[in-house]
Amino acid sequence: MNAGEARIAPGCHVRVHLSLHLDDGTEVLSTFGDEPIAFHIGDGTLADGLESLLMDLPAGTDTQLLADGSAVYGAPNPALIQILDRRDLPAAFSARPGQVIHFDTPGGQQTTGTVLEETAGGLRVDFNHPLSRRGLKLRVQVLEVSC
Repeated sequence: MNAGEARIAPGCHVRVHLSLHLDDGTEVLSTFGDEPIAFHIGDGTLADGLESLLMDLPAGTDTQLLADGSAVYGAPNPALIQILDRRDLPAAFSARPGQVIHFDTPGGQQTTGTVLEETAGGLRVDFNHPLSRRGLKLRVQVLEVSC
C-alpha cells in the first residue's frame, strides 16, 4: 500500500463488490459475479452503519467482517412493532410468521415489515429493518476509491 493511497472517507467515490450473509450462512445479497456497487460515501446508497464498516479501507482490500445487524441498520425500536387490524388488510391476505411483506403507507410510500405472529384481531408486525436483529457476515472487495 502506498503512503498516499486513498482510503474510504466521507464524500469519496467508491466501487466495491459486497456480499452479505446471515449468521446461519443464508446469502442476503452479493454483487460478486455481477456488477459492483458504485456510490459516494454519504449519498444514501448504503446504510450508514454499513458505510461506517468501510471507512479507512483502501482500494485492493478484500476482507470479511462480522457485524451485528443493529450496528448496521439501527437498533430495533419497540415502537415499530405494531398490530395491524385484520379489517385493514385485504380479504385474501395471508401471512406466516417470519414472512417479510411490503406494505403501502397512508402517505403512498412502501415500507417493509416482518410478520411476528397472527393474533385474534390481526397481525403483529415488526417494522424495524428485517436484518436489525441478526448477526451478519460481510465480504467487501474494494475495487476503487477516489476522493
